[in-house]
Amino acid sequence: MRLGFVLSQTFKGIRSNRVVVASLTLVTFVSLMFLGAASLLQTQVGNLKNEWYDKVEVTAFLCPSNPTTAQCAGGEATQEQIDAIDDFLRSDAMAPYVDEIYIESKADALENFKEQMEGTTWVDALSEDAMQVSFRVKLVDPEEFEIVADELSGQPGVEYVIDQREQLESIFSVLNGATIIAGGLAITMIITALLLIVTMVRLSAMFREKDTGIMRMVGASNSLIQAPFVLEGFFAALLGSGLAVGTLYGGVKYFFDERGTDGQISFVKFIDSGDVLVMAPWLVGGALVVTVLASYIALRRYTKV
Repeated sequence: MRLGFVLSQTFKGIRSNRVVVASLTLVTFVSLMFLGAASLLQTQVGNLKNEWYDKVEVTAFLCPSNPTTAQCAGGEATQEQIDAIDDFLRSDAMAPYVDEIYIESKADALENFKEQMEGTTWVDALSEDAMQVSFRVKLVDPEEFEIVADELSGQPGVEYVIDQREQLESIFSVLNGATIIAGGLAITMIITALLLIVTMVRLSAMFREKDTGIMRMVGASNSLIQAPFVLEGFFAALLGSGLAVGTLYGGVKYFFDERGTDGQISFVKFIDSGDVLVMAPWLVGGALVVTVLASYIALRRYTKV
């Protein structure tokens, strides 16, 4: 009997405040979409770091035959300098940092260049003599890239050193920036949702002021009076969060699950629909808890119980 009464009062309030309830549902949907997107984006950044940081290499390009930098004032790197760099990288001092060493000769560099530029006029534009000898060093711990890069930069015959991690950091900083923007928008929308909850409770309390007064007179408990108001926000939050999770799941499944299984971009570990399912209880549960608490706090003022 009490459950039927509470539900009847809840749906009565929803019908009376349908515009506010619909607005709360949409705001919950949008805010959780932003919040979920920010969380998934951060998960993707973590996946990329785990995948790419393990493959980070430090590449040292040696002085070419026609040097133009001050580091190569002595001319092209000699075989003695190449051997000295190789011995240095294989020394006991560098053993804790260096995992693998690959020397790319001029012939190898030209062959790789032709493979990359196949089908263009650049294929025949360069000769072997114009290429540079280079060292590609795979690190034991990618976090210690600066040590290896600094040591190589000071070796005779080295023109410049490229640290792949530094290039990756610029990409990750952009992705992290996007995460912060999405998170900021989510917070803004969550605040808007909280204000809508207060508005909805206030309108419902004003609309049913006479009903709640009668309920107090006949001895109804505080929880019985408050329940319909709380359930209005609960249903709106449940619907909005459900729509957000469903949209995120569908989007990730379509755009990322397919990319991960068709082999088109197999070198990247994408987020998948499983990540959404792991996140879903937190999104839905968080939305419901926040909505119930906000409704209860608002009730303390506008229903005077």
